Amino acid sequence: MKKKTNILLIYTGGTIGMVKDYKTGALRAFNFEELIKNIPELDQLDCSLKGVSFKEPIDSSNMNPKYWALIASIIEDNYEDNDGFVVLHGSDTMSYSASALSFMLEHLAKPVIFTGSQLPIGDLRTDAKENLITSIEIAALQEKGKPVVQEVGLYFEYKLYRGNRTTKINAEHFEAFASLNHPPLVESGVHLKVHSNYLVKKPMKNKSLIVHKSMDDRVAILKLFPGINKEVVHAVLNIPGLKALILETYGAGNAPMDEWFLNELKLAIKKGLHIINVTQCSGGSVFMGHYETSEKLREMQLVNGKDITTEAAVAKAMYLLGTGVPDKLFKTIFETSLRGEMV
Repeated sequence: MKKKTNILLIYTGGTIGMVKDYKTGALRAFNFEELIKNIPELDQLDCSLKGVSFKEPIDSSNMNPKYWALIASIIEDNYEDNDGFVVLHGSDTMSYSASALSFMLEHLAKPVIFTGSQLPIGDLRTDAKENLITSIEIAALQEKGKPVVQEVGLYFEYKLYRGNRTTKINAEHFEAFASLNHPPLVESGVHLKVHSNYLVKKPMKNKSLIVHKSMDDRVAILKLFPGINKEVVHAVLNIPGLKALILETYGAGNAPMDEWFLNELKLAIKKGLHIINVTQCSGGSVFMGHYETSEKLREMQLVNGKDITTEAAVAKAMYLLGTGVPDKLFKTIFETSLRGEMV
């Protein structure tokens, strides 16, 4: 008889874990027993479930690297005893957290599935049940004694995406997330359809999990817009202590060619700031040199963000700075896909 898979639920906060108090109408966080009570279907799953929760569940708007380290530590402490992990998280910053954890968990060989919901678990029309049940099923999928998914994923509304490829695109619809530059890994219909060729390919050699907990937050984002002025650009580029800037450019990585703008960038790079060129389009890729308006940026040696999302770019920059990558290697390593986050 095959042994049951062990799945650990990690509750950080967010709508999915809220239960409505029908007397007051207010939402409050549940405990693990209440969750099982609210979803009796969980008993039908062919796996053993355990739950662990943040001492004080947080709204995901309050998420930060300190909490990422906490999630990573919980996974590290329970890694040997469990076959998969499901992280319940508020949807607002879920793409940032899924991206961060993908970098923090090096040599991950088990599924870490982020999920949440747009409506609380006790609501009549909630999306929480389907999201949670299917996330657990995916986390429990095994083939020849090995987990099918061996990376950080994000499951929402019938699709499992690679976590570091997602963006929240809608605050109203159940289909809250998109992954425009990478297809879904698993689709849930009558059957679970696994797209094996899209999953992260694991080397044959099994390496032990390495958990990186120090993320360096000396990172900023600057989104270009027509009419952005010199004072704004100068102020951002000269933030004291800033180490990396995600520059959200137009289209395929284009930016204004004003002399003052290019000079500000040149000076900042000279002072050691890493400027990462990502597109502000939800889909598509940076292609520096394709147009004249990006050729100058390429000459300046801006870091090419290719088709990375802004969320993953922030997480990757924090991760690389946190691991103490030498300045002269930052560009080369950033431009290399480490966890399937870019082409």
